[in-house]
Amino acid sequence: MPGKVADFLRATELEPAERTTLDQGVTVRRGQGYTLRVTAVPAIHRRLLDLCQTLDGTAAVPAQRKARREYENRVNLHAPATNLGSQSRSAT
Repeated sequence: MPGKVADFLRATELEPAERTTLDQGVTVRRGQGYTLRVTAVPAIHRRLLDLCQTLDGTAAVPAQRKARREYENRVNLHAPATNLGSQSRSAT
């Protein structure tokens, strides 16, 4: 997860499992910022993504919006949401 997202989530009220996930993450320096590598089940990542939804609004600075989009793309790539309504059926 991008550092800007991690910083935002650390300042947010979280469930104990989510807080533990952030606390156990490994910080990796990347250029000017950092990435927080966290190991968690997809449900935790989805919950964290939902909590940082406000970073996608107009009140957030562009770097925060981009960081949230990058995190969303990573979560969708590695833990796609199950979409039960779009299952195709073949006509027989």
